Amino acid sequence: MTDKGNDKGIILEEEEELELLELPEEPEVTQGRKRSGLFIWALAVVLPCYAVDQLTKWLICKKIEIGTGFNVIPGFFDIIHVRNTGAAFGMLQGIPEPIRTYFFLGVTIAAFIAIFFMFAKIKEKSWLLKLVFSLIVAGAIGNLTDRFMYSEVVDFLSFNLVKWRWPAFNLADVYISLGMIGLLLHIFFMPQDEE
Repeated sequence: MTDKGNDKGIILEEEEELELLELPEEPEVTQGRKRSGLFIWALAVVLPCYAVDQLTKWLICKKIEIGTGFNVIPGFFDIIHVRNTGAAFGMLQGIPEPIRTYFFLGVTIAAFIAIFFMFAKIKEKSWLLKLVFSLIVAGAIGNLTDRFMYSEVVDFLSFNLVKWRWPAFNLADVYISLGMIGLLLHIFFMPQDEE
């Protein structure tokens, strides 16, 4: 009987060892979930936003000559086909062409790498950050596509406030701006345990 007791003790010890050996496999499942979560957000947010951005720019290029447009809401909102060699809202336009393209490519790649690593660290319940990062990526890809196709970005949304005209922009700029606003809201107003 003592042998059977010892056998049971040995069996229990073997089972405990097996359970301990199986524990490290759980992070792989979590990594798989994070990868599939990234893929789902890319399909659900990045791809449709990018497609709408590129479709609107294609329509503007096909239907409206550069420098022309039309009023949507007189005195407030116009569609005007302009080209932007700088960043969002016309910033950094003075940089020479070859340098400008590589500069924006480098900034975009650095942003993608940072966003990828931050996205991988986000907890499953932090949907706001996932949405924010997805919008920023969609906007960055949209404007980077323009830079490679035209060496400049197609802008067409133009707003006027009294006598002041906001620099023309596009949907990619809207995505990036909304993403940055969402990021600031998350940083300053979301509880830390939701990160």
